[in-house]
Amino acid sequence: MLEWLERALGDGWKLTPAGGLTGEAFFATKNDKRLFLKRNSSPFLAVLSAEGIVPKLIWTRRMENGDVITAQEWLDGRELKPADMQHQRVANLLNKIHHSTELLHMLMRLGIKPVTSEDMFIKIQEQVNRLELLNRYEDVRLALTYLERLLPKTRNQKLVVCHSDLNHNNLLLSKDGKIYLIDWDNASIADPASDFGMVLKWYIPRENWVEWLEKYGVAKDNYLQERMYWYLLHDSLHYLCWHLERKEPIKVMERLRDLHELNEQVEQLFSV
Repeated sequence: MLEWLERALGDGWKLTPAGGLTGEAFFATKNDKRLFLKRNSSPFLAVLSAEGIVPKLIWTRRMENGDVITAQEWLDGRELKPADMQHQRVANLLNKIHHSTELLHMLMRLGIKPVTSEDMFIKIQEQVNRLELLNRYEDVRLALTYLERLLPKTRNQKLVVCHSDLNHNNLLLSKDGKIYLIDWDNASIADPASDFGMVLKWYIPRENWVEWLEKYGVAKDNYLQERMYWYLLHDSLHYLCWHLERKEPIKVMERLRDLHELNEQVEQLFSV
């Protein structure tokens, strides 16, 4: 990998691993020049750069072995802190992404198919049944019951480009005050409630949900809440299965506690 990068860059560049699970991202420095390099990024990156959603794409080069190396601007700045997720800039950026026809058309050209709640429900049922969880965990049985009950509320929604991994570590704040959303490997075409529901659950106190949704540009009502909770329940079940398959008992217990909390909140929603 390093050999190919050195060929792509030319002489005089110093490469430093950028971390991550794949080990395919690097920082490159030469005098006062700095770049972020990655192997085989999606062509989607070019549109994200043009829209100002990720740091500027400087160049793309195809190597002799078929790999594609992308170089992006390496910005001075920092990752967002959890408290920063309540800021208007985060809501604005998410709104921009969800309403971008350019991003949507590019994902469709790349062959990304819309993800419907019907398909998601079928798959999570299969996962739960394969792992025989219904008789092991009452909260799993209850969550599936709620998913089925709420499923009609998720139908016939406008599906948009969603990031699908909205944690504060994936948002960068530059020194000049611009905000960028990185790591688009899980990008999908889905209900926007699956994106901003994640932000609300993990970063926004429940008493501030209405205020944050107003910043984003929608009014909170039970119909919207039901959609958000549907996707939160689904994701919690999905990750519970994921950790069970990898035999990670501590993570499994965390996911079960999370699922129990969500079930209680959905029950409150039904009782209103």
